Amino acid sequence: MAVWLWASLLGVVPVLRAAESAAVRVTQAADAFVRTLNESQRRGVQFEFNDAAQRTRWSNLPVSMAKRAGLRLGDLTAEQRAAAMNLLRAALSERGYEKILGIVQSDEVLRRQGNSTVPFGQDEFFISFMGKPSVSAPWMLQFGGHHLALNLTMAGDQGVLTPSLIAVQPAMFEWNGKTVRPMGRETDKALALVQSLDATQRKAAVLAFEMRDLALGPGHDGETIAPEGVQVATFSAAQRQLLLELVAEWSGIIHDAAAQRKLKEIESKLDQTWFAWSGPLEAGKAYFRVQGPTLIIEYAPQRLGGDVTMHIHSMVRDPTNDYGKQFLP
Repeated sequence: MAVWLWASLLGVVPVLRAAESAAVRVTQAADAFVRTLNESQRRGVQFEFNDAAQRTRWSNLPVSMAKRAGLRLGDLTAEQRAAAMNLLRAALSERGYEKILGIVQSDEVLRRQGNSTVPFGQDEFFISFMGKPSVSAPWMLQFGGHHLALNLTMAGDQGVLTPSLIAVQPAMFEWNGKTVRPMGRETDKALALVQSLDATQRKAAVLAFEMRDLALGPGHDGETIAPEGVQVATFSAAQRQLLLELVAEWSGIIHDAAAQRKLKEIESKLDQTWFAWSGPLEAGKAYFRVQGPTLIIEYAPQRLGGDVTMHIHSMVRDPTNDYGKQFLP
């Protein structure tokens, strides 16, 4: 199996011209990737925009337990892999790209530990398109594998990240001599927010029952849950800022133009947003949820034995626009 120098891609991928719009950058990167493929691979990467089966073919499970479709990165040449990652980098923000690389690296750490017959690792991630990459017409870029499912719908410079599964195991590891925490900022910012709440706010925020996993994870498209916890309308200006910084760890994964638009939308609806916490007031040991009219974020440590802070599931959804349904004809 090829061992890829994923971390080095942060430095060697060409920087695209800032003057180009997000739509142009992403489409050009998609076209460049397609040009590296042979005819069979081009058929394998492409799906119809309205292909309902492919749209929902994502999971937190390893690929041997939940079949993916598209092109497996381990089957690509070095040139093709580099082009695929260049596309991903164009579609994401700098910190979003760094986060996704960290999640992929964490799966490689699982593979190297060699304690399972399940296929983990950098090779076991898939890329696909739904619809033809375009600077104007809607299309979708899907990228994922174990503990990762990005469903990025593009419509010009607009972009929709949801629904996307952002998870990691192990949540902290060593890579090329450095400590990596792909979801470390989420974990730390959530603790800072809950610790900022006064006694009345905290009493409302902390749920009286234990949440063990995502309520709206894979297989729960179209569902919703009633808001719980403390309403952000009671927050101080400082607490609102802490919440927005936490939310941006998910909404800010997509490229900056779309991320900024989404965060402004979320900020405009903060009084209708709720924050809930379930579990101890310790970093990485509790479930939490941020829920507003156009946003649901869940973070759920997994209690499967050992250190619960090392295995995290999270989900980001927009009940009004998952899979870019507002762009559908």
